[in-house]
Amino acid sequence: MAEKLLLVVVMLLLVSCPPPLIKAQALKSATAFVENVIYGNKIAIFSKSYCPYCARAKRVFSELNEKPFVVELDLRDDGQQIQNVLLEIVGRHTVPQVFINGNHIGGSDDTLKAVANGKLEKLLGRS
Repeated sequence: MAEKLLLVVVMLLLVSCPPPLIKAQALKSATAFVENVIYGNKIAIFSKSYCPYCARAKRVFSELNEKPFVVELDLRDDGQQIQNVLLEIVGRHTVPQVFINGNHIGGSDDTLKAVANGKLEKLLGRS
């Protein structure tokens, strides 16, 4: 009886805690995805669909008639892993995170500041 109980406990642990290799592969995959998004698009925004700050950052580009590549983290199964990768890359866990031509702009306030001081126009090649 004790052997069966031990076997059940071990099986439950294996199911509920994926091995480190699987976690490492997921992180590696999320890292590759984030890098492809950042460096493969003129404008990339990591966002959450319900976030008012994300909406504000996206609106900036809409008003400039630019179409950013937007990753809505809350609508993806790997959204948390992507957010963890962003933390490693930019030192922030918050959204939005905006990139132009591979350059990290920052969040919503940073994007508005870049508009105000002309940095955004320069990065977009409009100056």
